[in-house]
Amino acid sequence: MSTLEEQIDIAAPVLVAWEQLHRVHEYPQFVDGVRSAHPHGRNLAHLGVRVGDAELSVDTEITDRGRGRVMAWRTLSSAHLSGAFALLPLDARRTRLQIRVEYDPEAVQHEFGGPRGFAQAGAIERAVRGDLEHFRELVEARVSAADGHLRDSHKHP
Repeated sequence: MSTLEEQIDIAAPVLVAWEQLHRVHEYPQFVDGVRSAHPHGRNLAHLGVRVGDAELSVDTEITDRGRGRVMAWRTLSSAHLSGAFALLPLDARRTRLQIRVEYDPEAVQHEFGGPRGFAQAGAIERAVRGDLEHFRELVEARVSAADGHLRDSHKHP
């Protein structure tokens, strides 16, 4: 089993980032390769994923752990991947998002193809970093839009 850990700081309150993580239907906006995402049931989601020329269906289980803003996930089909997002408030307007991904390199290569060894680890690392950047952009744009809306509403009685 291989493990990847990354983190990114986001200019948004922790609650805004937490709510965005739970908008499963918006995963295609920030997770590379996810073409569709639909929650079903209490803790399940179905993802339509495109990797190279292949289209895959991936079912996932998403669970919140404790009161500490940790969201764990695992795939129920295909290459067994699992991980967790942890949100840590840095102050009232900034949040650190930490992600941990655990995967079996052989299973990932078998299911999704692509490189092996260090090349595979590098590709997964780049993909996760890119997804974190897109997540930050999405959340910060939401905060910026909300702040603009608040400023505009104070101008007009």
